[in-house]
Amino acid sequence: MTRRTTGTLLLVISAMLYSARFLAAAIFGSGMMGWSTENFQALLQYVGPDLTHWSLAALVFGVLYLIWAEVEAIKKSK
Repeated sequence: MTRRTTGTLLLVISAMLYSARFLAAAIFGSGMMGWSTENFQALLQYVGPDLTHWSLAALVFGVLYLIWAEVEAIKKSK
């Protein structure tokens, strides 16, 4: 697998983890009678910050892999 492919896959994983947090909060609150911003914030706290941390880590590593691939491509072209 190339570094570009790995970087792209890490960015996709990052997006999936980030959206999974909101999806999980919505699923947890599906039985609620009323929706409000405060209720959804409470549900997001119930899900916790772990998905956000893993999403941020995957984002950083994905961007680093893409930069690494581009630097190597520039070095090879010289």
